[in-house]
Amino acid sequence: MPLSMVKEGEPNIIKRVSGKDETRKFLENLGFVKGSTVTVISQIGGNMIVNIKDSRVAIGKDMANKIMV
Repeated sequence: MPLSMVKEGEPNIIKRVSGKDETRKFLENLGFVKGSTVTVISQIGGNMIVNIKDSRVAIGKDMANKIMV
């Protein structure tokens, strides 16, 4: 299921990252790689704050839909 549908506070393992090559590369540089643990901290107006590799990152819903957990 896409990251945008995950409940807040639950750790999830990334299964795959989809999208164009440049989009996947951008997300990989932020730490969104297969096998990593990601936790949704909060969702406000379609934007999400997530915890990935001991960092908090803000992403939009369109980017969150490309990350499958």
